Amino acid sequence: MANTIHFTKMHGAGNDYIYVNTLIDMIPDPAKASIEWSKPHFGIGSDGLVLIGRPSEDSVADFSMHIYNADGSEAMMCGNASRCIGKYLYEKGFTKNTRIKLETLSGVKVLNLHLNDENKVGSVTVDMLEPMMTMTEQFTGKHPSLSSIPGAKEGVFVSMGNPHYVIFVDDIKDIDIAEYGKILERDDAFPQRCNIEFAQLVGKDKLRTRVWERGSGITWACGTGACATATAAVISGLTDRKVEIIMDGGTLNIEWNEDDGHIYMTGPAEFVFEGEIQIP
Repeated sequence: MANTIHFTKMHGAGNDYIYVNTLIDMIPDPAKASIEWSKPHFGIGSDGLVLIGRPSEDSVADFSMHIYNADGSEAMMCGNASRCIGKYLYEKGFTKNTRIKLETLSGVKVLNLHLNDENKVGSVTVDMLEPMMTMTEQFTGKHPSLSSIPGAKEGVFVSMGNPHYVIFVDDIKDIDIAEYGKILERDDAFPQRCNIEFAQLVGKDKLRTRVWERGSGITWACGTGACATATAAVISGLTDRKVEIIMDGGTLNIEWNEDDGHIYMTGPAEFVFEGEIQIP
């Protein structure tokens, strides 16, 4: 059993990851493990691997999160994964607090857990901090060509600690997410590659959004992508500051708070199954 570790499969609105608690088990090569375990049919199948651990010594956080995409690349942040970590830590007994500070590569995020009548975590609100629209090393400022994409308007750059490019379209059903997402992720406008969101306004303060995630491809949901989409919609004058984002795997509620400028994301987190697997 020395070469095996315990894992937990969880999802947030269908955005599914393999979770390993490094307070208990260590993985020598998490990038390799993520590639092998994320494969459908041949592994567990997931959008990637998430490591739950201790924060760095000088951090004010309670716990830490490290994320590896299905292609082995390390991600800065994942909103859906952070909600799942909140549920995991509380329901597995690693904390009794309903307010958890989580260290990520894009800063410390605060998780507020909402308990149901059975003392289980029904949903989680994450303080995603302030979005950034100014040009960073993630963006060149040059917009990629969208002329071949049906009904596409010029996109909006948004950084939620990780890079996003939000494209509003007339009808999302007309968009081949795999075809255009794969091309746009690696466009010259994005030196570090980019997450791509396609969004359609479908009602008052309501957007239907599909995502191509950097390093993972099409995913059922993306927490930072939902935040970026809401931010872009507010900037573009399409919605007010409270926005409902309908993704393939479920709905996330996003608020861009006018008082502190922070983005607050609320959504579900669910256990799928647990098991043991051999370390590659």
